[in-house]
Amino acid sequence: MDGVLIDSRTVIENGWREAALMYERHLTDEDIQKHIHGHPGPYTIRTLFGDLPESDQQKVQAHIIHVENTTDCELIPGVASLIASLGEAGISVGIVTSGWRQKINRVIELLHAEPYISVIVERDDVTRGKPHPDPYLLATQRLGIPANQAVVFEDAKSGVASAVAAGCYCVGVGDEDLMPLGAKVIIPDFQNVQLIRNSEDSYMLKLCTGHSILLNSN
Repeated sequence: MDGVLIDSRTVIENGWREAALMYERHLTDEDIQKHIHGHPGPYTIRTLFGDLPESDQQKVQAHIIHVENTTDCELIPGVASLIASLGEAGISVGIVTSGWRQKINRVIELLHAEPYISVIVERDDVTRGKPHPDPYLLATQRLGIPANQAVVFEDAKSGVASAVAAGCYCVGVGDEDLMPLGAKVIIPDFQNVQLIRNSEDSYMLKLCTGHSILLNSN
């Protein structure tokens, strides 16, 4: 969700750094890349703050939730219009995220995407989160489609690994380093992504790279 639907990387990083400073700790860039981006909050708390008393871990979680729910974030360019186009074409759209539910609801509201989101898989829906395939396998099961017919947009290494392990076609967003993990192509954002009718019940998703992906409507 972060880095695909909204640009909140800086907000997230600053929130976790602030939480660390509450306990006189310093998070390195490696800590952030390895244990924060693409991982559920409970994993990050357990990994980076697991030695703290449970009450302090809860304070860390409360701080992060507060930061994410009260700090304005920019939408990734073009994503809102693409979701609307997909939904209006009858193509199922799902969100697979390790974020907290309050944030998921806030992002959907910012996107005005309530009518178009068919499935949401959040961190509590699976025992094993990204990079395991479970989140995307559950999403495709709920969507009622084979995993190899699903197109996934991911900006995090763990997310790409999860989508690829599930058998989905993965488009990386933003970072060329996602290619070695199995992303088929990298796009900077969604500004030049077009949905073009191919037949009565199918569409072509044309990416800014020149790649085209066949999508079937419901």
